[in-house]
Amino acid sequence: MKAERIRAEHRRLLDSLDRPEEVQRKVLSRVLEHNAGSAFGREHGLESVRTVDDLRHAVPIRTHEELMPWIERALDGERNVLTADDPLVYFSSSGSTGREKYIPITRTYMETTFLPFCHAAFAPLLEVLPGTLADPNVVLNLWQDPTGPIVRTLKGQPHIGASQVDYRKFGEETAVGPGNGATWSRIPPELVDANPWDRNYYKLRLAAEQDIRLLIGINPAMIAALPYQLRQEWPRLVEDIAAGTLAGQPHTTPNPERAEEIARFAKTFGTVHPHHLWPRMSALLLWDSALASLYLPRVRELYGPGVQLLSAPVASCEGPCAVPVDTRPGAPLYLPGCLFEFVPADRPVTADSETLLATEIEEGQDYHLVLSHVGGMYRCAVTDVVRVVGREGRTPRVEYAGRNIVRSASEEVLTEAAALRALRAACADTRAEIRNATYHLDAEGADGGARYRIAVAFAGPPAPALADALDRRLSEECDGYGKGRRSGHILPLDVVTVHEDAFQHEWERTVRAGQRPPRVKDRVFLPNEDAWARIVADKPETTGFAAG
Repeated sequence: MKAERIRAEHRRLLDSLDRPEEVQRKVLSRVLEHNAGSAFGREHGLESVRTVDDLRHAVPIRTHEELMPWIERALDGERNVLTADDPLVYFSSSGSTGREKYIPITRTYMETTFLPFCHAAFAPLLEVLPGTLADPNVVLNLWQDPTGPIVRTLKGQPHIGASQVDYRKFGEETAVGPGNGATWSRIPPELVDANPWDRNYYKLRLAAEQDIRLLIGINPAMIAALPYQLRQEWPRLVEDIAAGTLAGQPHTTPNPERAEEIARFAKTFGTVHPHHLWPRMSALLLWDSALASLYLPRVRELYGPGVQLLSAPVASCEGPCAVPVDTRPGAPLYLPGCLFEFVPADRPVTADSETLLATEIEEGQDYHLVLSHVGGMYRCAVTDVVRVVGREGRTPRVEYAGRNIVRSASEEVLTEAAALRALRAACADTRAEIRNATYHLDAEGADGGARYRIAVAFAGPPAPALADALDRRLSEECDGYGKGRRSGHILPLDVVTVHEDAFQHEWERTVRAGQRPPRVKDRVFLPNEDAWARIVADKPETTGFAAG
């Protein structure tokens, strides 16, 4: 990416922050001017829409799944369905339900919204590490993989993750993800279809001979998994580097000196950590809020004491949300990209939910995100919840707070965001450090009541007091939980101590089964019963703790 383009998009974003109303009106006008004549536009009378209130009356709030009838028509080859220009790519995402999403991506959306958003997002990195983006050879980009296998729709359009797109195909030669221009990073074509675990290893093996200064992971689960994979694979790494091989075939010049150096680290420290390979590592770019905020302090130690955590932009596959402008918590809304509406997160999103605009949401509150943009998403309720953490100019700064998923054992509505805040507070109360955690609801126990359980992989000694502290904090964060506990409908919370690598074992199993690493994310409420059973069965010698 070119520094000049990054700075220009950064200035454009900064210029929007003191005039949110004007910028949002322009976004709405662009959407209407471009797409009012589409089938969706005609059906909803978009040619008569002038204001957000008009849009609210014309178009109900819908999820991606509820927009699928129009998306399927485009998939079948019908033109001018959601947008004036045809989709060229469909972004894929498993979403919270596990069902595959099909997000139509047009050239207009890419040029006016997505790529400007991506460029603006790298401005803080350019400020902190000005020389890094200019040299692709010192960047390890684990997130982006434009050479990976491509799935296609029945009509032949790519159906891939945002991390798989080669953005140069949209006419911007500068839109090369950092690190992807490095000659050493090329995986041979014959290995493109390799298992995702092995593809990840190939990146690690090739980077192990480089002077990596920046690691781009975006998904924090990938950042946490790299040290684990390195512990598993360092003997293979030593062998390949010494012989100059990749997957058993000659690929680089044999480098026995580097192989011996890595082997010495393993002999001295019992394993190999990232800071052994890359002692000049400066920064990690990733999402650093929500559950990741609890385990990243320990993970960062494995990359080196001076390594900075830089926040990645907040986005969903449906569209961009917020772009960091500095190293402070939270990021201002990306006003030039989408028309944003918000629904308080203490109530469900419905077709006729009353919404708030960017200037109306309040600090310290959680909101469902509803967005509209020129790419054909009209009042689309995404599955993410954001929390307002401050303001930049007159624009809210937000951070990702959790998915729009709730659990209910009695009359409570326990959101992911509330469950995370309770866990964070309980860890602070007990000084517990964790590697990861996930909640599970046993809807009916042997003694008749429902019980929340949480599997915790501790980073330090297990904290027996965590169960009582978390039980108390959940009552504070969720009124219904406290009422359920007092009535006996909810039994004392159970903390299940699991193996320190239990979540990494599950990550490895999922990736070896064929899931691309960018899609394997932390889960506050684990939807998969089999995964829960595997995690809680992966136990250390210590036992679990129940609240009193």
